[in-house]
Amino acid sequence: MTRPVPKPGILDIAPYAAGKIPNKQPGRKVFKLSANETPLGPSPMALESFTRAGRHLQDYPEGTARLLRQALGYAFGLDPRRIICGAGSDDLLTLLAHAYLDRDDEAISTTHSFQLYKIATLTNGARFVAAPETNFTADVDAILAAVTPRTRMVWLANPNNPTGTYLPFAEVKRLRAGLPDNVLLALDAAYCDYVSNADYNMGLELANSTENTVVTHTFSKIHGLAALRVGWMVGPPHVIEAVNRIRGPFNVSIPGMHAAIAAIEDTAHQDKSKQHNRIWRDWLTTEITALGLTVTPSQANFILIHFPETDKTAQAADEMLTDRGLVLRGLGSYSLPHALRLTVGTEEANRLVVDALRDFMTGSKWPRCISTASLWSASASSAAPSRAPPGNRAWSARSSPPRARRKPAPASANSASSTAWSRPIARRSKMPISSSSVSRSEPAAR
Repeated sequence: MTRPVPKPGILDIAPYAAGKIPNKQPGRKVFKLSANETPLGPSPMALESFTRAGRHLQDYPEGTARLLRQALGYAFGLDPRRIICGAGSDDLLTLLAHAYLDRDDEAISTTHSFQLYKIATLTNGARFVAAPETNFTADVDAILAAVTPRTRMVWLANPNNPTGTYLPFAEVKRLRAGLPDNVLLALDAAYCDYVSNADYNMGLELANSTENTVVTHTFSKIHGLAALRVGWMVGPPHVIEAVNRIRGPFNVSIPGMHAAIAAIEDTAHQDKSKQHNRIWRDWLTTEITALGLTVTPSQANFILIHFPETDKTAQAADEMLTDRGLVLRGLGSYSLPHALRLTVGTEEANRLVVDALRDFMTGSKWPRCISTASLWSASASSAAPSRAPPGNRAWSARSSPPRARRKPAPASANSASSTAWSRPIARRSKMPISSSSVSRSEPAAR
């Protein structure tokens, strides 16, 4: 008997390995800290716009996501004709590989880069090359050393997932200058909004000024629209044209498009999310390091925690945390079997994780499937909150930052410069393209 057979190499590809799905049980709260989702949820403006747009579910979207491209162009100072939108940035990165990679080509990324890059490369019959990292950070010299006459693409997540590390913009520019002109550099800026270091830039300058660089971004992270699958890419007109020729005709839904436009407009919600993430990312790093574990410095909305290879292993920690309703991300599929990735969560979730890891490292025993209400009571009674501000590095191992709703974090010396690159250009006046203008006449009939 014969049957259809996929093209060579497809069945050799390891499928994307997603994180665990939380197993909810009666009487126990579960905290999903494995997918880098924002704990603050989407903008109220985005929710309102999504609801309004939901009244038009019978209509096809306008095929080019014109309103969203115009809103992005206005916010970031870009030509909308150089922007393409898709069903998440994953969609656009995959389309890039389809358009530019062929059998016997090569595409380069780094040892612990996002899994999709390898999948998209192998799907098109090309060879995936993993350049070694330095301290879990992309190494420009190693990437350039891996270039051969067959190299066609370089994938660079900046900041990187799952390590949280980043390259300063000067290094990204050095990478671009060192690559051959026929090599496409794809900068994946999914986590750019969380970076607080002033030497970072998401790369729009390169996308605007070169013929061989693109930047992708997503609405799944700081904007909290992961369920709607909306992303965008900016690049040279000839690259955008090529990808437009092979993308799906209606790849951004009407609710997704209008929710994304509203999310762009709500800069106050973005600022609130950035502040929450910075305070609790720093606190988690300090507290977990004090337990004797190694944490890779992160500029994303998660941290990478390294465990010993014996005794107090990552697998044992993962099992204990899961028993307590705290679901982190195991990283065996990223060649990091001795590490867990922790998403910065709500105040309650963050404190529970630190308390659980303290018990894990000291060998304290807790009952399985205990109610998080009991855990929270125990946590609250065992440590009084510190009055020290988030910028004070003299915290004790038991200290904690003030709750953001009681007292905002003091502005750091470089706070103004460190956010200018990621926030949509500070145009807080009413945008000419309103997310509320959902027209029944716009969607094209199929």
